[in-house]
Amino acid sequence: PLGACLASEEAASGMGPGSHGTTYGGNHLAMAVGNAVLDEILAPGFLAHVRDIGEELGAALDDFARTHPDQVVEPRGTGLMRGLKLAAEFDPRAVMRKALEKRLLIVPAGDNVIRLLPPLICEREHVEEAMKRLGATLAG
Repeated sequence: PLGACLASEEAASGMGPGSHGTTYGGNHLAMAVGNAVLDEILAPGFLAHVRDIGEELGAALDDFARTHPDQVVEPRGTGLMRGLKLAAEFDPRAVMRKALEKRLLIVPAGDNVIRLLPPLICEREHVEEAMKRLGATLAG
């Protein structure tokens, strides 16, 4: 965790060393990790790959919704921030617990939605495996 504070010179004039603390204030380790993450994100092709995998995940969830109309009302989201609105009889928290048993990490959200938030390093085979595990979760 790291963060930054930007202030005008006028606002900053009242802040001396140690006068402005934050939970996400930079420390040596957090700053080194943040810099390494930024190097990866800025590497050639990384963001294009993230965009492509996000599109693949979206297409997979669209297909899943079409083939499971009694379970899924609609897919939602964009990129790698996706969700499925489930049919009324599904409790998202119960689905989350079942998914954990299948080793699939999802998050319940409002409006009877489950969220899928894979990491930026997700690959096509991870999307395929997630769809299999999601199907097994909702089947039983």
